[in-house]
Amino acid sequence: MNNKANNSNFILAVVLSAIILIGYQQFYVRPHQEQYRQQVLAESKTQKAKQDVAAVTDSAAPRPRAEVIGKNPRVKIATPELEGSINLKGARIDDLSLVRYRETIDPASPNIILLSPSGSADPEAYYADFSWLADAGTKAPDADSEWKAAGGELTPDHPVTLTWDSGRGLSFARTISVDDHFMFTVHDRVTNKGSDPVTLYPAGLVARQGNPVQKSISVLHEGPLGAIGGPVQDYKYKELMEGKQTQSGKGGWLGITDKYWLVALIPQQDESLTADFLYNRADQHDPDQGWFQTDYRGGGITVAPGASAENEARLFAGAKQVRLLDAYGDKFGIPHFDRAIDFGWFYFLTKPFLYLLAWLGHWFGSLGIAILVFTVLLKLVTLPLSLKSYHSMSRMKALQPEMKRIQERYKDDRVRQSQEMMEFYKKEKVNPMAGCLPQVIQIPIFFALYKVLYVSIELRQAPFYGWIHDMAAPDPTSWVNLFGLAHWGIPAQYALNLGFFAVYLPPALHIGLWPFLMGLSMFLQQRLSPQPPDKTQARMFMFMPIFFTYLLSSMPSGLVIYWTWSNLISIAQQAYIMRKDSAKRAAR
Repeated sequence: MNNKANNSNFILAVVLSAIILIGYQQFYVRPHQEQYRQQVLAESKTQKAKQDVAAVTDSAAPRPRAEVIGKNPRVKIATPELEGSINLKGARIDDLSLVRYRETIDPASPNIILLSPSGSADPEAYYADFSWLADAGTKAPDADSEWKAAGGELTPDHPVTLTWDSGRGLSFARTISVDDHFMFTVHDRVTNKGSDPVTLYPAGLVARQGNPVQKSISVLHEGPLGAIGGPVQDYKYKELMEGKQTQSGKGGWLGITDKYWLVALIPQQDESLTADFLYNRADQHDPDQGWFQTDYRGGGITVAPGASAENEARLFAGAKQVRLLDAYGDKFGIPHFDRAIDFGWFYFLTKPFLYLLAWLGHWFGSLGIAILVFTVLLKLVTLPLSLKSYHSMSRMKALQPEMKRIQERYKDDRVRQSQEMMEFYKKEKVNPMAGCLPQVIQIPIFFALYKVLYVSIELRQAPFYGWIHDMAAPDPTSWVNLFGLAHWGIPAQYALNLGFFAVYLPPALHIGLWPFLMGLSMFLQQRLSPQPPDKTQARMFMFMPIFFTYLLSSMPSGLVIYWTWSNLISIAQQAYIMRKDSAKRAAR
């Protein structure tokens, strides 16, 4: 009995000890290990950013871009759309220019420089970096690692392979390929030649030096954004200077966008990710000495001794062409990738408008003609409502003499005057607000078309006829020099230089010929419409063409051309309807 009892006690002690050990391991050791691991990974990412900041702040002054590029060995990039190089120190893509896009409409102007290495002076440093994060004690490649290249220059037909060995049993191979446009594919393979398993975390970042806050404007988003496991969320530069933002989920993309250009990381879409959007401040007193950064970290990949692990990610770096973004989104399953273009609230109108304008531009060989044809098509779609409105306005204008008699009869009794006017409208079966309906419909169309002309790369530097060389920019002429007929010039600060003295003008008074024509067409259209019975309202009504001329003077000239052409078509329609209705009334 004693032996049986002892055996039972021994078994019970073993079971209880096992339960305690497993519980301790499961509920205390592992959580603390994971917490420590996350802390190490976070410190690893922070250290990477600090290395980059130190590279700038420790130097006496940022050096010329070409000098910084020539400092380290590189692999050349040459595609129909891109040229640049990959920095073998850190395996960074930090030198990239857009071959088919220039800074100005001058064909001799420099190409758009999209990415520049850390420490360069002009433009600010801006680069993309893929890496592996590791637990403490595991050596992974970082910003100072010197990779070796094999395979010559990177072209759409010729990928390159970079290799790096940790010296502690881990070897890394990175194959980089690029298509004919702006998409890089980065395929990583890590081999564990050691005797212990290791855990690595695929990661990537886009970093941008300086303070682009002042470049941001309210009508579109420029700055960090991402769609990790959900819809696109964007963050203003100023917002990130106040604190870090985080997204998490499965799949998606993240990066930094400008008006026309995008640099975006696209991890594996079946991977759970954590993404951070932050500002690394190097100098508390100088906001220009710091880095905006978007980065992601994937789940841990354990590599057993003698085994290998792979990971694939992509980088988009180029122009935000809507057809291209849609094609990449469909091909690689990238959610909401087209939303890198800030289509605004009227996305359901803006994107179809852009596709239609691009198609018309291709068909007619001119985006200027495309806008004119596009306006005619919109007028045809809204024609039934417009005809109803014009008939109502024609009826209202014919009844204006009787309306004025009612006003004069009850001019000392406003309440009675309003009652009599309402009875008159009811008797004659007219609606004084019917003429406003086409204008109300025009509001979302106007804002959608404004977005198309303002944010679409397809319309950047697209010419119209005459003096309009870029429909995405305001009309370059000004009434100050008689729309170019006079010989005195208008410098950038809007100063009228008459030779013996200069008159400085605010930008609001820099009104070009197309805005002037738009205001004139709006005034002529008003003359065909019935005037408001109230004198104050009539004066406000007459002020509207001046207000809109002023408002549209700083907007894209393509939008002003659309509005002017739309007004002219409306004038022709309205004049025809009113003449026809007048003839019918005369016949009766």
